[in-house]
Amino acid sequence: MEYRKLGRTGLSVSAIGLGCEGFIGLSEEDTCRQMDFAIAQGINFMDMYSSNPGLRTNIGKALVGYRPQFVIQGHLCATWENGQYLRTRDVDKTLAAFEEQLRLLRTDYLDIGMIHYVDDEKDFRCVFEGPIIQLALRLKQEGRIRHIGMSSHNPRVAIKAVESGLVDVLMFSINPCYDLQPASEEVEDLWKDENYERELHNIDPERELLYELCEQKGVGIDVMKVYGGGDLLSEANSPFGKAFTPVQCLEYALTRPGVASVMVGCRNCEEVQRAVDWCSATKEEKDYTSVMQGMDRFSWKGHCMYCGHCAPCVVGIDVASVNKYYNLTVAEGFVPETVREHYKALSHHASECIRCGSCEKNCPFGVDIRGHMQRATERFGY
Repeated sequence: MEYRKLGRTGLSVSAIGLGCEGFIGLSEEDTCRQMDFAIAQGINFMDMYSSNPGLRTNIGKALVGYRPQFVIQGHLCATWENGQYLRTRDVDKTLAAFEEQLRLLRTDYLDIGMIHYVDDEKDFRCVFEGPIIQLALRLKQEGRIRHIGMSSHNPRVAIKAVESGLVDVLMFSINPCYDLQPASEEVEDLWKDENYERELHNIDPERELLYELCEQKGVGIDVMKVYGGGDLLSEANSPFGKAFTPVQCLEYALTRPGVASVMVGCRNCEEVQRAVDWCSATKEEKDYTSVMQGMDRFSWKGHCMYCGHCAPCVVGIDVASVNKYYNLTVAEGFVPETVREHYKALSHHASECIRCGSCEKNCPFGVDIRGHMQRATERFGY
């Protein structure tokens, strides 16, 4: 298993995490069996968005003996009323649901208290200018949550959360399909068929800015909906008309700036294994570009996807990393010290480019790599 730092939290989390939806409806015995299997594979991170008391009870039992080594991301503002899940902004209901969550999970704290599902700007103001954020800050001060997070599907709202400085972790939906779509306050827009009938080119600029801001500001991203609800794994259902493998979907998400982990909704041990296979997959098995090439309506031409096809550079430059650090400076409008230090630590720098063009012959997206190296040299000075 690969472990990554979750932004500025300092938490070390498995690159493959667990979404809780795969556990809904399982018996206590099956829940414990699946959790034991996942932990044996090195998974130490789980998102608990569901307020289902049966699910929380089973997960609490499954984590007996594992809690100190396990990172739990639990959600604030998710309650259980009249036998069903409900999102709320009522502070009293939120606190009561939080207390119940701790009790059922058999813990006295959450590693991450995730403010649940903020997709529109009016709701963002309600949360971040009202009692919900104050409750989250109080729970953090008391040590009952260690870090504050927010989940969202809207890059415009997510950027506001990152820029507030109050959020340490962002849970966000990332896959090659959603990345093409502009910001929307309606989450259903991400999977409406009609939104993929028109030509779409390159990652939405606000989404790209979001990932870069998270990387620069130390806000860790954990990913939801990496398979697009399963659509991307099906040739018939994928908007691209081609099926990705689980490993390809995971590789795409895990190569975005700021991303530490992907929460995969696994319904059984076999699906856990298919996700964990990313850890041992070959470069060829991880290569998602084969699915994304040669389409008329969808194009990433001229856009660095950090896929690594440009390698090997004849002088040893890590082109993808140089491009990523340069893009971070573009997002900020200057060279932040942390980015400068990351760039400095590279074994070879953009100024060493001999402009041979071998990288551009390898690039599946027609990126002007030599031009990027020149711009990076001018930005960093070497």
